[in-house]
Amino acid sequence: MATETAGPTGGVVESKGLKPGALGLASATVVGVASTAPGYSIAASLGLVTLAVGFKAPAVMWIAFIPMACIAAAFFYLNRADPDCGTNFTWVTRSMGPRTGWMGGWSSMIADLVIMPSLALIAAQYTFDLFGLQNLARNDWATLVLGIAFIMGMTWICVVGIELSAHVQMGLLITELLILLLFCVVALIRVYGNDIAGAVQPSWSWVTPTNFGGGSALTEGLLAAVFIYWGWDTAASCNEETENASTTPGLASVLSTVVLVSIFVVVAIAAQAVKGPAFLTNNADDVLSATGAIVFGNGPWGTIALKLLIIAVLTSSAASCQTTILPAARTALSMAMHRALPPKLGEIHPDYLTPARASWIFGIVSSLWLTLLVIMSRVSGGSVLAWSVDGVGLMIAYYYGQTGFACVIYYHRYIFTSVKNFLFVGLLPLIGGLTLAYVFIKSIMEFTHPNYEDPPTSWLGVSPVLVLGLGALLLGVPIMLWWNSRDSAFFHVKPDPVDRRPPPEGGEPLPSLVSEDAPR
Repeated sequence: MATETAGPTGGVVESKGLKPGALGLASATVVGVASTAPGYSIAASLGLVTLAVGFKAPAVMWIAFIPMACIAAAFFYLNRADPDCGTNFTWVTRSMGPRTGWMGGWSSMIADLVIMPSLALIAAQYTFDLFGLQNLARNDWATLVLGIAFIMGMTWICVVGIELSAHVQMGLLITELLILLLFCVVALIRVYGNDIAGAVQPSWSWVTPTNFGGGSALTEGLLAAVFIYWGWDTAASCNEETENASTTPGLASVLSTVVLVSIFVVVAIAAQAVKGPAFLTNNADDVLSATGAIVFGNGPWGTIALKLLIIAVLTSSAASCQTTILPAARTALSMAMHRALPPKLGEIHPDYLTPARASWIFGIVSSLWLTLLVIMSRVSGGSVLAWSVDGVGLMIAYYYGQTGFACVIYYHRYIFTSVKNFLFVGLLPLIGGLTLAYVFIKSIMEFTHPNYEDPPTSWLGVSPVLVLGLGALLLGVPIMLWWNSRDSAFFHVKPDPVDRRPPPEGGEPLPSLVSEDAPR
């Protein structure tokens, strides 16, 4: 049974049995940054950005940060009102109603599930590459087995405890960032020393928000770059296990986005300077390895440095595997505690104080999903795995954008009471919500064309990316209706926006979404 404990700002945090105060601001920020897999994300996405905007890739990196910062403001203030580990599921339910909230929770969980196979396979491939086992790195079945091992291992770490998870994240992230820093420093020294044929010295024009080659080019670049930032909200998902639950998780989310934009802009400048944007586009599968081979050369030290870059992407994907399990399990826990999912998902391990059942279920389902995608790719001859990853952007834009609108609706009576409220609970979340709504709609329009893929591929007359991405999101509708037929209490919840509660600066007890005596 859930209990309530006094919240740090006078509100009430509903205890679900998780371990309170296990994370501080630094640990929560590390979790948020590591969740985005900076090394892997930039290695796999920078070439797509340069394809769209050329030399303006660094500018797109910071422009894509703007909607993320706006949504981070929404996370900060919604978390102050209700530090629930269900994050957008709980907040959207309180502001927009149970069905919209349920779909918000589903979209965040299914996005985590869809991305897991890619992270696990990347971790497996780079592990084999690290030890010179290139044949195994390109073998589907070998990477499948090792990928499942990564998922199960990271699931075990998540189950054993949030502190262990944070310590593992700290080690992996520090390793990753030090290697990326080494790459940037050596690359820029050699570029400015005219030591690389075909190098291009950085220019301020690379970061100015002009001359993108047209609005469509900027849009395509943003579509690729927004995905890079996804994951910082994991810091908020661990809010019930963080010190000062009403403020620290939201602040960690904001700090995570600031750290990330610094990493992405600097690495984009350094990588682009090596051979220009065309080289990155031509090596879009892994721009870090391609540019690293030029930056570090072929000598003994170059070989060691290239191994370090492999370790950077490996630690990045492995860390993100773990931090993908963390928010998914906690969203499932919150939904179960609020009777939006079966109560078994809300069970807490008595010793570790973690959502063990939800974590193991997510790990097992992720492994099955990975196996299915590998089999489908071999049978169809297409890149089903890559298509599913492309489609995850729809779910990201959906639930991030939804959270921005939820903040505006929840605090609508207080938006015009002060300049601070107008900016941080009104204008910024609205800008973030509108921007991501545009990204969502624009993505659907792009995915309707079979020629979105290269070579052109059609499923049901549209790109398979749309079938997999939008299909996974809409799969939540029949599941929601099925659970409504089993236990309808959650779906009778009425929104309770802050027009009946204090503004963001204060907080009074927030009741559970569903009372314990609600009829089934």
